[in-house]
Amino acid sequence: EEGRHPMVEKRGGFVSNSLNLSDLHGHFMFITGPNMGGKSTIMRQTALITLMAQMGSYVPASKATIGICDRIFTRIGASDNISDGQSTFMVEMSEMSAIIRNATKQSLILLDEVGRGTSTFDGLSLAWALAEEIIDQIGARTLFATHYHEITELAVHRPEAFNMQVAVECPEGQDVRFLYKLEQGAAVRSYGISVAKLAGIPSRVLNKAQVILNRLESTKTKRSALKKSDSNPQLGFEL
Repeated sequence: EEGRHPMVEKRGGFVSNSLNLSDLHGHFMFITGPNMGGKSTIMRQTALITLMAQMGSYVPASKATIGICDRIFTRIGASDNISDGQSTFMVEMSEMSAIIRNATKQSLILLDEVGRGTSTFDGLSLAWALAEEIIDQIGARTLFATHYHEITELAVHRPEAFNMQVAVECPEGQDVRFLYKLEQGAAVRSYGISVAKLAGIPSRVLNKAQVILNRLESTKTKRSALKKSDSNPQLGFEL
């Protein structure tokens, strides 16, 4: 309850968050929301609190009940291995292979944007299959941060999984404001263009990106409508 990151909170103004991963509540959490919204911090603080608890240390939280954790597995960040000829995506898949082969029900798994290093459909398909493997075969406590919003449909059909999102405010015509608070439910937007604006991308590029985004979303909506009107059976998720 009210967990904190012991390093980040030193900067002041830290927003604490509570977390419940259990067989009763659900042991697989999808986390959605924009970049810079706090997803990675929440994942890292969960790992640190778990590690400190295993050491018998005090933990940065108002209250914590943590069972035995045999290992902490992470797939966070993007890096390649030039000396071994491994691309960023190959490194990511190698790390996921190690996790799938070695994690147990007593493990803690942290996954950040799995599948982003390849095409959208390939990445989404792999992320979906990996999530199902962890839920069905391993049963480990897992935090899975993703921008593939389609995958959050899994939580609708699996009692072991549930959706959480990092809260933001984005009034019409104003910049996005990050609240750094976990809330129930799945995000419907990633606010990528808003974050790009904060990073200093020129307005002419942002305006062009918004036009392209509107066009893509319109096309996707039309395709979705066509699928729903088709009597042929479809997959359990729409792309």
